[in-house]
Amino acid sequence: MYAHSTRSHIPQPPHSAGTPYKGLRAAIDPNQVPSPIDTIEADREKWENQEYTTLPGKHAPLSTTDFVAIDQGNSSPKFIRLSTWNVPSTSRLASDCEVPIAAIIQPFADLDPREEPIPLVETGPAGPPRCERCRGYINPWCAWVANGSKWKCNLCSHETEVTPEYYCNLDANLLRLDHLQRPELNKGTVDFAVPEAYWAPHPPPSIQPLYYSVVPPPTSGVRKPQPMDYVFAFDVSQEAVRSGFLKTACAVLLEALFGDGEAIPPCFPPSSRIAVIAFDRTLQFYNLSSEVVGQPPMLVVPDIDDVFLPSTAGLFVNVEESRDALIDLLTTLPIRHEQTLETESALGSAFAASIAALAGRGGQVVTFAATLPTIGVGALPPWADETALYGTEKEKSLFAPREETWKDIGEKCASEGIGVSMFLGMGRPIDIGSIGIVSSISGGEMYFHPKFDVTRDSLVLSSQLKRLLSRTTVYSCSMRIRSSNGLRVAKQYGNFYESPAADLEFGTIDADKTIAVSFEHTRTLDDRQYAFIQAALLYTTVAGERRVRTFNVALRVVTLAGNVFQYADMDATVSYMVREAISSLPTQRISQIHETLTEKCALILYAYRKFCAASAAPTQLILPEAFRTLPLYIIGMMKTKPLKGRSPQTPYMRNAANSYTARNVTADVRNFYAHRIMAMSARSLMFHLYPRLLAVHDLNDEIALPDANGKIDLPSLMRDSHMFMESHGVYLIDNEDVMILWIGGSVSPQVLKDLLDADDIMQVDPHILYLPPLQTRLSTQVRNILAQRFAQRGYVPKFLLARQNLDGAEIEFSDLLVEDQNNAAMSYLDYLCLVHKQIHTALTTGASLSSGHGGFRSMPW
Repeated sequence: MYAHSTRSHIPQPPHSAGTPYKGLRAAIDPNQVPSPIDTIEADREKWENQEYTTLPGKHAPLSTTDFVAIDQGNSSPKFIRLSTWNVPSTSRLASDCEVPIAAIIQPFADLDPREEPIPLVETGPAGPPRCERCRGYINPWCAWVANGSKWKCNLCSHETEVTPEYYCNLDANLLRLDHLQRPELNKGTVDFAVPEAYWAPHPPPSIQPLYYSVVPPPTSGVRKPQPMDYVFAFDVSQEAVRSGFLKTACAVLLEALFGDGEAIPPCFPPSSRIAVIAFDRTLQFYNLSSEVVGQPPMLVVPDIDDVFLPSTAGLFVNVEESRDALIDLLTTLPIRHEQTLETESALGSAFAASIAALAGRGGQVVTFAATLPTIGVGALPPWADETALYGTEKEKSLFAPREETWKDIGEKCASEGIGVSMFLGMGRPIDIGSIGIVSSISGGEMYFHPKFDVTRDSLVLSSQLKRLLSRTTVYSCSMRIRSSNGLRVAKQYGNFYESPAADLEFGTIDADKTIAVSFEHTRTLDDRQYAFIQAALLYTTVAGERRVRTFNVALRVVTLAGNVFQYADMDATVSYMVREAISSLPTQRISQIHETLTEKCALILYAYRKFCAASAAPTQLILPEAFRTLPLYIIGMMKTKPLKGRSPQTPYMRNAANSYTARNVTADVRNFYAHRIMAMSARSLMFHLYPRLLAVHDLNDEIALPDANGKIDLPSLMRDSHMFMESHGVYLIDNEDVMILWIGGSVSPQVLKDLLDADDIMQVDPHILYLPPLQTRLSTQVRNILAQRFAQRGYVPKFLLARQNLDGAEIEFSDLLVEDQNNAAMSYLDYLCLVHKQIHTALTTGASLSSGHGGFRSMPW
């Protein structure tokens, strides 16, 4: 469909400088280098019209493919994806292969409409059947013994008696007669409705409480499940008012609560209640009760160091019952603070007040903040010059909170079942490394709008808030991962609080959140049996129902390295490796993390070469099928915002290669993207590391238009390099955070007219926020593609337009072309040569690839 020739490609657009290859290398045709596009397109074609059944022993579809899974006892790869579907039998084999044994778990992943919903099993007062020894939940891989009076746990082999109510006779195949009527014995993923014994406990009292409670202490030790309540906290300081952030936040919340006529329906959960708090140098609470006539009364708490709730009357209200009060407050709040002179805000105190409001029941806090919190609870000093810290041992301090109080707030939120989400619209640094840890520990979300501009950012902010409120969200969550004998959990990465008992606690968890878990051997596994992994998540729904969701996976055990590589999964491996790298930021310098990533990449490819292709010549680069493009995703990790290196040259100086020296990424940007990537789904992460690039001008007449059945075929993508771009082209790149439309200088006037209703490239408005809805075929096609992507992710990313050699957004576009030399890192071609050189040297000289004495870290490259 696309001409992938590199003969007439454009010169590399303006970009941040990369790192050249040191030494000589052979000239290589870029067309011959392994491309992820080929793999993605082939997998999409395979599973487009074919259902995936989840029994062990199959290749799972890629996370980037829209597939339909049929649960046959193993959880769908949408919920749990393994780095290899064949587990090494011994720790020696695992270390030889170098492929981490890891699981990527997304507990509430959105399902395809064609897939069956997760079954809900009512268990009665006894609760779900569980193993007496390991406390694992009953699942399809358990065996029945003693004529059905006992079941044998697949995790620890212990036999547990069933309750009289759960007993059923067995058939000739040793299956229960009611086997097909019980989803927990057929499906890998099920929900159990659970009794009072599973209610969330109240956390023990703190030695140094964050707030003083006016509510009497609870009489029982557990929290009764109730519908989830929301606290919206608004920064009303001068910065928030001046930039229009406060007014926009109030407007988008109003729209989310009540909709906008018939065009935009409300998306606030009908069973939930809402409270509104404002903060600057004081805390302001509002009585929103429907009994109050006129403007909602405001209660001001000036003491921001010793926080307390002045009253609970009318604090939480039903949205429909208090419609007039909410509309009045959210309409007048920006006007009321129009002339404010308060330049400081007490964000930490607002968090403490929100926890006080939700204590004893849990819920979600949504904060709109624009000012560094220099007063109140967790007060932070203004930022010093951070640029002097990069490349030194103090660099690591940029990724840790400067004040431990913020960590305490996050842990308190997780234990109280409260998730904190933040919309940040600051004009100056706000220290996300400190305040962001509250969202990271509590399982919340952060949205980043630096130098907030009402015209540019309102649409995206509105879309993000609607996604936040409408997606599947649960609260008061606790998760435990169990494995069968011979394996144990080694490390866990994600946005959560890990309790001393190794349980993962979340204030809230939603459809977009993912965690990563690695396993290690405790003994040799039997290759005649399966290995098992079970993840159990205890949670409360938005409607106030307490449930447990279990995920079960049976994995084949193998004794040969070739079988491990044959069923390896690059999406899961990459997702685990990037989380492991980002979690090292507080303890290692970025340059060291880069070296570690390169070392791990080379070790995996070397292991395959050594154990699976030893007869090939050392000069030949042999790549395993599953990891053909692993070096590309590793270089993509190095070019992400958190892990991006820094050029030693003077910033913003343009050189002869049309590049700008690598602009240093600020600590706020690094910490925001670190938080975001740690929770990204495998699908979003793969598209973030290798953005989707589409040649808009090259769409054929049938693509992206509905057929007779209303189905839309999406076009093929192209590789992320200027080597495949032409000056008469129009290209759309999308990395899940931003979409940039690049227009070549020699673009056809007809394409411009059909897409943007402009006759000339100079007439194109570079500040447009979305494509105009024109009645042309090209415009319809592109808007259909964008609508399809919106349906998949549920929000609208920021949209930028870049004209060749005219607009500043072109640097951002060029930096997303990860195969090029940019972002203070090598090009894909050079990096592949570097990795090959390391493997070749190891094969011919016997040098060690791992770090330490004689390792490659001391080599000149």
